[in-house]
Amino acid sequence: MAFVLVKEDESLENAIRRFRRQVQREAIMRDYKKHSVYLKPGDKRRMKEHRARKRLRRYLRRKRQREWR
Repeated sequence: MAFVLVKEDESLENAIRRFRRQVQREAIMRDYKKHSVYLKPGDKRRMKEHRARKRLRRYLRRKRQREWR
């Protein structure tokens, strides 16, 4: 669980900014979104395959860009 102690000479905006950074670092929101909806096993598999294809396309696109340089 993320928490931030506000220092005496620190503004509230800075404390909120530090809190948001900490939440992002700990991947709390990503985990929350992942578990907020139930996915059937078949849907999970399809999503996993889709992400793998997307990752492969990105890898090939970057590889092609490096060859042109």
